[in-house]
Amino acid sequence: MSQTEKSDRVRRIVVALTVAGAVVAAVLNSGLLGGTGIADAAGGAFAADATVLAPAGIAFVIWSVIYLGLVGYALWQLLPTQVAKPLHRAVGYGIAASALLNAVWIVCVQAWRIAESFVIIMILLGVLLVTFVRACRRARRGTVAEIVLVDGMLGLYLGWVTVAASANLAAWLADIGIDGWTEAPGVPGTIALIIAGLIAVFTAWRGGRWAPAVATSWGLVWIAVGRWSGAPDAPVVASTAIVLAVVVLAVTVWRFRSRTRQPQVAAVRQS
Repeated sequence: MSQTEKSDRVRRIVVALTVAGAVVAAVLNSGLLGGTGIADAAGGAFAADATVLAPAGIAFVIWSVIYLGLVGYALWQLLPTQVAKPLHRAVGYGIAASALLNAVWIVCVQAWRIAESFVIIMILLGVLLVTFVRACRRARRGTVAEIVLVDGMLGLYLGWVTVAASANLAAWLADIGIDGWTEAPGVPGTIALIIAGLIAVFTAWRGGRWAPAVATSWGLVWIAVGRWSGAPDAPVVASTAIVLAVVVLAVTVWRFRSRTRQPQVAAVRQS
């Protein structure tokens, strides 16, 4: 067995184990099997009414889709036909790192370490950004499995974590008593939301993929719903969230159309 083959085998095992660990951590700390769920952990710091950047509760169902995608990817990359694929070599360890960081984040929240949880989620955001960019370097769209389990899963994961990071920041700063994160007009929260929106715009411009735009917009819309329909009431934050969601989707449409036109233009020039 060559050194490359050994490296591929190690990578596949690491991905499978870290994803399994992340899923187990999520299930054990979801409240489904008893105990305290994330929304009630850390004194309710991550509850839907905790800060001006907390999404309405239904927004978190996206985690089920993300975990399903992670499990699907972990199983798919174990297939013999996928062993030496350049795509897995490019993104495998990034996905493994994201799964590990996700599990660590859950442990931090359950241990009431909100500051540490924010550091972890920012590292997670960075890992997902790098991994997503590496995935987007492919010259072609790829197979259905690649589109769904890499572009789709990574995109949803990145888009949601982009919004979740701003919510995590609000939870941390509100927990230590800094004003402006739990009441209207929520100016600090609005600024944090705009920064998250700029990250999402960069992602849309860089990749032109639908999944991150959909996940980001999903989170932003449910922040808006939470701030319009429940406490803390913050119309400025809600309006900003809607505007950012529209901008992210618009940039994605523009980049997607320009990216799909390039092969057509190249074909016309060659004919």
